[in-house]
Amino acid sequence: MTRRLIIMGLIATILNLFGCSGQTKKNDIGLSKEMEEQLAQSVEAFKNRPIHKELTEQIIDTTPDDNLLQVVFDNLSEKQPTNYEKEYETVMSWNKSRQAIYMIWALEAEVNNGGYNQFYFNSSGQFYKHLPDALRLVGATKFADLTKRANETFEKENPKITQHQDGTLEGFSKSYDDNPLNKYDDEFYDLYKMENLQQIQVAYIRKNKKEFIDK
Repeated sequence: MTRRLIIMGLIATILNLFGCSGQTKKNDIGLSKEMEEQLAQSVEAFKNRPIHKELTEQIIDTTPDDNLLQVVFDNLSEKQPTNYEKEYETVMSWNKSRQAIYMIWALEAEVNNGGYNQFYFNSSGQFYKHLPDALRLVGATKFADLTKRANETFEKENPKITQHQDGTLEGFSKSYDDNPLNKYDDEFYDLYKMENLQQIQVAYIRKNKKEFIDK
């Protein structure tokens, strides 16, 4: 699950750089040759990125803003046991700051890839009740309010949202039809154009770096 989130997070980040965040499930993206080259360079850099099992103050201080969120998430992923059935238990054992970054990464990756419907459907959804508080902690209050409303709709309209989710791809695809969560996807993408959720998290990490340092 975490490996998939890392890849999805990279894709979401790249798409955001190109101004395409949140549109992958709706439109095909035509890239110019220059953008294709930039994308290839980004993927290559991602594959060769250093992954730190232990974060130090120096690593945080010397990591550029563009890479800091990935560095922190990679570090948190390294703390996960190989048995991801214990993912929830592991994450909830961390301090609130680490919890917030991990959970928000999951939310952002899922929503940018397939909307709130995909977020709740996948294992990332196990954190849904904690996300409004996590978003408020880092200063993303508008995203917190949006996700709180999405949570309330998910709980209230759960039978309708999940009625076609029978474990098949066809069933999951059909669950998007007339889904009450779809409107929150549009709000999320519009809000992202005004407030960069990744930059908000980077600023929080900079101000609270001791919460992420291992030694």
